[in-house]
Amino acid sequence: MILNNTIYMKPIQALLFDLGGVIVNLDYHKTIKAFESIGLKETEFLYNQFSQSKVFDDFEIGSLSGKEFINLMKNQISIHSSESEIKKAWNAMILGFEEAKLEKIKMYRENTPCYLLSNTNEIHLEYIQTTLSEMSFKNLESLFNKCYYSHIIGKRKPHKETFEWVLNDMGYAPEDVLFIEDSPQHIEGAKKINLNTLYFTNERSLDDIESWL
Repeated sequence: MILNNTIYMKPIQALLFDLGGVIVNLDYHKTIKAFESIGLKETEFLYNQFSQSKVFDDFEIGSLSGKEFINLMKNQISIHSSESEIKKAWNAMILGFEEAKLEKIKMYRENTPCYLLSNTNEIHLEYIQTTLSEMSFKNLESLFNKCYYSHIIGKRKPHKETFEWVLNDMGYAPEDVLFIEDSPQHIEGAKKINLNTLYFTNERSLDDIESWL
């Protein structure tokens, strides 16, 4: 809306957060190094191969179970590795939470519904929930009105259909929601359905959300 040559944005009615890179700190190189330490050769090559063959995509939409993923990894490792060792290596990329970020989301939720949409998998989610339970927050569900995990809903970002399905379930129009995300390809996917977006770079903080409310 424009009044007296000034643009007024319609206040945001709901917040939709990404998880990894926004709320959970990540370092993918730690997982590469962890797999190399238990005998996986040419880890980066394998990572690219799995990406191209959609192994990771299938894992993220639940078409591939945690057990199946672990067995795939076992077949690639030259020496015997246990299930727990593979899980530990896979989870090495997850650095944990910053309490201040969690408190900020809790504060926003007092006046604005907060939702979570994450491309994740059953192994990472279990580890993240366990990590969170050791803090003052019980789990992700205690922090958000509703959580949408790709491996449970069978859909992943940046597909247009994923955002449409999630917004329909949330009960909001795209123009009423702000999506906070650190991956540019997911930001572009959200823009295709006219979602408001906040590209969460290293220079950003969750304080930047306040100007939208």
